[in-house]
Amino acid sequence: MKIRLVSALVFAFAIGVAAQDAPSTGSGAGPGIPPSAQGPGQAQRGGRGGWGGGMGTGGGRGVMGTVTEATADHYTIKTETGETYTIHFSVNTRLMKQPVRANRGDAGQETRMIANPPQAIKSTDIKVGDVISAMGEMDATAKSIGAMFVMQMDPERAKQMLEMQANFGKTWLQGKVTAISELTVTIQSPVDQAAHTFTADENTTFRKRRDPITLADIQVGDTVRVEGAVKSGSFVATTVAVMGMPPAGAPNVVRGGVVTPDK
Repeated sequence: MKIRLVSALVFAFAIGVAAQDAPSTGSGAGPGIPPSAQGPGQAQRGGRGGWGGGMGTGGGRGVMGTVTEATADHYTIKTETGETYTIHFSVNTRLMKQPVRANRGDAGQETRMIANPPQAIKSTDIKVGDVISAMGEMDATAKSIGAMFVMQMDPERAKQMLEMQANFGKTWLQGKVTAISELTVTIQSPVDQAAHTFTADENTTFRKRRDPITLADIQVGDTVRVEGAVKSGSFVATTVAVMGMPPAGAPNVVRGGVVTPDK
């Protein structure tokens, strides 16, 4: 779950903007194996652990770690849990570098995605010691991935992702509303492909874009971002934001590592 969560956060960021700024095929990857021979990582689709769903990624799965070996057709990485994965890549793999963070506002807590798209890189730009996140067809038994995307990450940003991962379900939730029963809302989260519930109380605030709303305005099918805390075994929401498509021309913003429309 830890691996899956980090990759979901990274690629929610990457995929949201890469399509319009990066080449549609082979982004400078070095010599590699063709798609039909990408090894174990190409064989398995879906199954338990896929974070897919709504990202336009074909249901792939991901992993993040530090590169311990870099060759002409694969990387070997060690995850934060000490597991070793092989990342197979080819000319069809999109290789990107995480952009320099650009702060919006004095608080410096928001990054305008549209201002800093990921940069296409070559396979040789990724070195031993770099932190990368890869997403594609995972073979959990062989611990390998036939990568569709590989992101070279800034170590400090990777650390922030891990911290955010540790707080999922403790201080924040995100997902699609599947049920509402009085003050309790159930969501299905693409972050970990699991159901979660949160409860609203008299101190919970609701909004959609800039507009204040109420719990009654939230409908099954809405995607919400929730902040709060666990109290007596239940997640109690302090803020609930309904996420929607931004107006035409409005940039996307990453808040706490998750892409949301600028408000």
